[in-house]
Amino acid sequence: MTNATVQESSYYIKKASLLAEGFAKDAAERDKAGGTAKAQKDAIRNSGLLKVLIPIKYGGEGQSWSVVLRIVRELAKTDAALAHLYGYHFLHLTTPHFCGSHEQKKYYYTESAAHNWFWGNSFNPIEPTLQGKTEGDTVILNGRNTFSTGSQDSDRLLILWEENGQPYVGIVPTKRSGITINDDWDGMGQRQTDSGSVTFKNVIIHAEEIINLTDSERTAFSTFDAIISQIVLANVFVGSAEGALEEARRYTREKSRPWYLSDYEQAVEDPFIQRLYGDFWVDIQAAVTLVERAGEKLDEAWAKDKAVSAEERGEVVLATGAANVFGTKVALHVTSSMFEVMGARSATRKNNFDRFWRNVRTHSLHNPIEYKRKNIGRWVLTGEYPTPTDYS
Repeated sequence: MTNATVQESSYYIKKASLLAEGFAKDAAERDKAGGTAKAQKDAIRNSGLLKVLIPIKYGGEGQSWSVVLRIVRELAKTDAALAHLYGYHFLHLTTPHFCGSHEQKKYYYTESAAHNWFWGNSFNPIEPTLQGKTEGDTVILNGRNTFSTGSQDSDRLLILWEENGQPYVGIVPTKRSGITINDDWDGMGQRQTDSGSVTFKNVIIHAEEIINLTDSERTAFSTFDAIISQIVLANVFVGSAEGALEEARRYTREKSRPWYLSDYEQAVEDPFIQRLYGDFWVDIQAAVTLVERAGEKLDEAWAKDKAVSAEERGEVVLATGAANVFGTKVALHVTSSMFEVMGARSATRKNNFDRFWRNVRTHSLHNPIEYKRKNIGRWVLTGEYPTPTDYS
């Protein structure tokens, strides 16, 4: 990476840092309230960061996945929900690129850059309850999808449905007639990701809105959705751990009291507290190294586009899987153990420090790390790369 490239990427990361500072002012209160972070999503829209990954020739900023992921981690330090929405915006936006035709890639990149679209989804491969019926050149959708992340206040929805047992993927305007975004997300964490359900009643899907797999089917590149999803979440988790550490450090320095049986005047002098902070910091540095290495591997593979090989995909999966596994473990440990270094007075609803743990715990359950460990372990023993699925 050249010095000019580094300076350019730093510009976008600095923008994200300034956004995060603003989001931090009411992050704890918004987490309690839940609902849609409309003002904050509009701030992201106005920042220009929704176009960072779009190639310059299509009207975007032409940055790499590494820059996007660094922004995700920056936002996650103060608001894991917004970080998740931002990262998944690019997962949905790039689907026509790695999975569709050249014409669809060009169209959706160009239109998204021109209109500053914020993408959401109604896409649940585990529970495909949405059904389609072909009528001439259109498909009529009826049913309901759950876990529709970012659906509220989005401009486009990436959707999944079945017809005669066959899965299909398409893209529709969120406000199309017959689409109802339900306000029923009730997660204990990630409370402002709008991950509730979407109902479809006689929704018309036009032929050009259905992802055309002709150019990409049977290529390793067409299976990059799971890779992108997991490295985005890994950065959400690691960013959450970084944010939790900073909140805890500030609280310990300013408010924590030394244990009454100790001989210390300030909590920061306690060697047991110092050791825990040392452990937190070391673990987080290791997790940051893994997610950044995985981001670089993704950059290399992405640059090869449809020419990327199955073996090269496998190497990216190992890197992103390792980052996700270790990042999850570190984030869960730091966000639950932070109370040990802050003290009993920190564990109040007013402080709402538990939001860091709730956010990580909620989303890490959607793709258990035990299966990633198994896949990596099988590769270690047999040299067999993980089989491409919606989650690996």
